[in-house]
Amino acid sequence: MHLPDLNEARKRTSKENKYINLKEDIKKVFHDKKYYLKTYGCQMNVHDSEAIRSYLEALGLKEALNIEEANVIVLNTCAIRENAKDKVVGFLGKCKYLKKNRDDVKIVLAGCMSEQPDVIKEIRENHPYIDIIIGTHNLYDLPKLLTEKFSEQVIEVYSSSDEVIEGMNFVRDSKYTAWVNIMYGCDKFCTYCIVPYTRGRERSRKLEDIIKEVNELKEQGYQEVTLLGQNVNAYGKDIGTTFSYLLECVAKTQIARVRFVTSHPWNFTNEMIDVIAKYDNIMPYIHLPLQSGSNRILKKMNRRYTKEEYINLFNLMKEKIPNVAITTDIIVGFPSESEADFEETLDVVKTCEFDGAYTFIYSKREGTPAASMPDDTAYSVKEERLQRLNELVNYYSNKNNQKLLNQEVEVLVLGVSEKDQNKVYGYTDTMKLVNINGPQEIIGKIVKVKITSAKSFSLDGDYIA
Repeated sequence: MHLPDLNEARKRTSKENKYINLKEDIKKVFHDKKYYLKTYGCQMNVHDSEAIRSYLEALGLKEALNIEEANVIVLNTCAIRENAKDKVVGFLGKCKYLKKNRDDVKIVLAGCMSEQPDVIKEIRENHPYIDIIIGTHNLYDLPKLLTEKFSEQVIEVYSSSDEVIEGMNFVRDSKYTAWVNIMYGCDKFCTYCIVPYTRGRERSRKLEDIIKEVNELKEQGYQEVTLLGQNVNAYGKDIGTTFSYLLECVAKTQIARVRFVTSHPWNFTNEMIDVIAKYDNIMPYIHLPLQSGSNRILKKMNRRYTKEEYINLFNLMKEKIPNVAITTDIIVGFPSESEADFEETLDVVKTCEFDGAYTFIYSKREGTPAASMPDDTAYSVKEERLQRLNELVNYYSNKNNQKLLNQEVEVLVLGVSEKDQNKVYGYTDTMKLVNINGPQEIIGKIVKVKITSAKSFSLDGDYIA
């Protein structure tokens, strides 16, 4: 796979968004049309979809309630695991049927799958009815391409990974919490990971552009921002600054809540920990991927830290940041993982007692070094290991949640609970979900809640008026 030259990528300057305003005559083409947007994958994809939605609505399209009434169907895809690709291919079956029976339907494949040459080749061969394939770096071209495609029927592939685009608009999913990209891409090249190939090398946004966006969000009434990147604590190394300095600058805007995802243990500095501990509006929640507790497997993964170094970092966070909650990612069944290796992972979970974990069976990604590594462990063994891991993770998650029973906590209330329409829901500073007995009038506010029940994955509580 082709990667842009790192030195050339470092020379790029921030570039204004190519697409900001649309002529009224272009809008007329779309005034009676609707779109359906389907998002797969990580927080970065969710934020990308907020940009896609902005472009579609600027064209004049309205959001469809279901795929059947849509004229434009956009699939914003993920390439991290094989099951994500399988879901996309399955959904494309519906798209093919609609395309066959309606001339006014255009299909767009966006996101990380569109950055993989082998996937693009497969799409061209097996799904020729797709009208546009657009990568993660060129979303701003979508309005132009859609306008063209309503009179043309050829697949065009647009992808370029050496720029940072400013001036993008977003139709955000929430009125109270917002994603703020601080950088794009990743230079770590973990052997199992496709991200450096789909999102390019690390490129940081200018600090002043980020602060400007945060201040605008604060003025609009947003209570919380989450600084977003594939590896946020590598921010700034290409433009002469650091993530700890950015984090402090964002905290000084005095927006009520600041979060960030995702961090790499190898780049997590003492300065970062000190900044988090210093500011009350930086939430005491850190997602710190472990991936494996075996030093042998960590080396094969190219993670650049040892089990011992990870635990030392974990303990330092617990020591310096009051009431910090730490979650993690763990991969089970990486090529050549033995039972002894897996027991090392369980040992780290027992030592750290994580507040939660995203756990996965290793998914082979073509084009990554791990894809060619011998793997003779039966899938049934991997499934059994995952079950044992999840039981342990859930035990500690429940144990940590039980500590909040009968405690008063601050919760940012985000909406009506899906499970009980008579309740509202929100998140604590430590990112724990709380279903609340309280009026809908508190939605969008940070309120006091007394915890009345604690489970592994959520809490229940009463609003304190």
